[in-house]
This record gives sequence, C-alpha cells and structure tokens, in this order.
Amino acid sequence: MLVNIQNTAPRPTSPHPILNLGFRVFFVGSAVFAIVSMLLWFAVLQGFAPFNGTLNPFYWHGHEMVFGYALAVIAGFLLTAVKTWTGQMMPYGYHLGAIFGAWAVSRLLWLGLHATPSVAMLAIAFVFDMIFWGMTAYSVIKAVWVARQKRQIGIVAKLTLLMLANIAFYAGAFLNQLTIQKISLYLALYLVIGVVFTIVRRVLPFFIVKGVSVNHDGKPNGLNIEQKNSTLLDRANLFGFFGFIIFDLFVKQPIIAGVFALICLIANLARLKNWYHTAIWQKPLLWSLVIAFFGMTMSLAFFVVLPFIHTSLNLHSLGLHGLALFGVGLMTVSMMARVSLGHTGRNIHKPPKTVFAIFIFMIISALCRVILPMFGGDYITWIGVSQMAWIVSFGLFCVSYIGILAKPRTDGLFG
Repeated sequence: MLVNIQNTAPRPTSPHPILNLGFRVFFVGSAVFAIVSMLLWFAVLQGFAPFNGTLNPFYWHGHEMVFGYALAVIAGFLLTAVKTWTGQMMPYGYHLGAIFGAWAVSRLLWLGLHATPSVAMLAIAFVFDMIFWGMTAYSVIKAVWVARQKRQIGIVAKLTLLMLANIAFYAGAFLNQLTIQKISLYLALYLVIGVVFTIVRRVLPFFIVKGVSVNHDGKPNGLNIEQKNSTLLDRANLFGFFGFIIFDLFVKQPIIAGVFALICLIANLARLKNWYHTAIWQKPLLWSLVIAFFGMTMSLAFFVVLPFIHTSLNLHSLGLHGLALFGVGLMTVSMMARVSLGHTGRNIHKPPKTVFAIFIFMIISALCRVILPMFGGDYITWIGVSQMAWIVSFGLFCVSYIGILAKPRTDGLFG
C-alpha cells in the first residue's frame, strides 16, 4: 500500500535523511538524552553536582525519564508506525524538525533546572513541551481520523491523557504541590506502560513469527509457527491494569490494587506463554523484547505482595522502577534497535554485533536497580551501578545506530 502511495504522489524531500521520518531524529535524540540526563542524575546522587533547583530532585529525574525520554521514543515510534497503520503521510522535513526542536528545547531547560531555581525557565519549558506533544498528538489523531481507524482510539486516548498528566505535573511544580507532581508522574508512567502493552500486543507476536521462520541471512528455514492470541486475555490485561491504576493512585487501596495487578500479571504471563518459542534465543532482537515484556509483567508482583510484606526497602518504588527499566528501558532500546534497521531498508536478521551487549547492559541496569538491592548491599551503590550500565547501554546504541539513522535508506526509498 505504501509503495503505491509513493509511486502516485510527488516524492517527499527533507533537508537531511535524519528528518525523513520520526523514528530517525527522535531515536537519536532520546538515546543521547538518556546518556546526558542519567550522567547528571548520577552526579546529583553521588554529590558531585549539588541540586539547587526548587523542584524535588526525584520528581525532576522522574519527569525527564517519563516526559523527556519515554515520550520521545513513543513520538518517534508513532510518527513512523501510524504511517503504516493508516497509509497517511506523517511529518517529515522541517515540520518534523519543529516537533523535535520543541522537545529538545524543553529538555535543555529541564537539565538546567537542577542548578537554577527559575520559574521563567519552567514556564518556557512548559510551553515547548506542550508544542512538542500537541504537534505529535495532532499528527497521530489527524491520520487516524482520516483513515477512520476506530481501533486506534486507545492510542489516541493515552496520548491525550499523557498531555493532561504533564499539564498537571507542571501545575504541581508551579504551585509547589508535591502530591500533584507525584500522582501525575506516576499516572504518566502507568500510561506509558499501557502504551507499551498495546504496542507489544500488536507487534511482538508478528515479530516472533517472522523472526524464527528465517535464518540470519533472511532465507526461510522451514519453521512456520502460528501465534495464539486471546481476546479474553487482552480484556483481562486492560481490566487488570486499569483497575490497578485507579486503586494504586486515586483510591489508594493497596490490597485491591494488588488484586488488579495480579489479574494483569496472570493475563500477560498467559499471553507470553502463547507467543513464546525456543527459537527466539537465536535472535537478540527477539529475546530482548521477550525479556523486557517478562520483566515488566513480573514487576507487577511487587504491588501484589506490597500489603503483606514489611521491609526497609520501598517495594512500591522497586515495582515502579521495574516497570520503568524493563517496560521502558529495555523495551524501548530493543524496539529502537529493530525499527532502526527495518525502516532504513537493512536486514533485521543481521543487526550490529553490539546489540547483545546493548541489551545485556540494560538488563544489568534493571537487575541492579530492582532485584539485587533485595539481597543486601549499599542501596546507593546498586543505584550507581545501574546508572552506569544504563549509560553504557545507550552509549553502545549511539555508536552503533546513529550512523544508520543519519543515512538514507539502502533501497533508495524515502523514509
């Protein structure tokens, strides 16, 4: 379908290949930002860079991981995938550059807020964040509307709620209301995880079927599998996760929230069992996604046991960081590694040799932040090791993929 559109319409042009399609510039920008922002957060926690801003430092960090890094990856993915889903052209060239530029300006201002308690900087950052996400959401919603694709209403709703959550966070920051900041930040993380659940349900079964059926050279190997998908499990996931959000954030009933988290956990383990095939372990671009999905799902267990286990560790925080590091960190870097190859015309079955290390370091980051602290040791040390592993993972991604993302497609097509 896309080929026919390109053959009957004037060929698009942009000032540089990196602005040909959303995934290019946003994957590069988000990866670089992941390194810079985590280096600064490491310096703050270790006392090398005193935090002088008026914001709560933990919410400052959380805001940039969710509204900075995660939303950039989601923007890059949706501004690419929606073109395939709807057949509508998505922003490119200077239009795309304007969306990215708004995101980048806000990120620079937020990095500076750790040292400068400036209401004016915060206000300007708010304006550019609204421009960034408003233009992104408008582009997606317009394409979905033109294509009359009702099945995308869930994505549209989450985009709208993410903007409202960011507005609420800024309101809490201006009013110095930590409760508002906390609830809006946690809500945004849960919405991002909801987006991940939705996208993974659509692409992971397809990726596994296509991935295990060919050798590394892309030639069929005769292994044909049929994925089992269940509407009942899809609805159980939605019901469980929505209930968990309500009772964890707003009603604040940990036991009931844990019951809903358990429903979501069981539903997603069952979905993963239906999708799983042993051949995935031959393909890093598959096993990384499966581990990310499994880790994200199992992180819900922290909320299940939270009301019944008394420990000096903050199990709620461990659960949040499990969702973040597996469901956002590992999932996004794995997805970016695959999408960057497929959408530049390269062989997805022959990724850069560094992908193994990229994924392993992200897994180490998650384990050091979420699992290993439960076995003792200095908590801040574990966090520091996790941060360094995160930085190495994205450093390797930048070394391996910026060149790919900045060059034209190998097949000569626009995109």
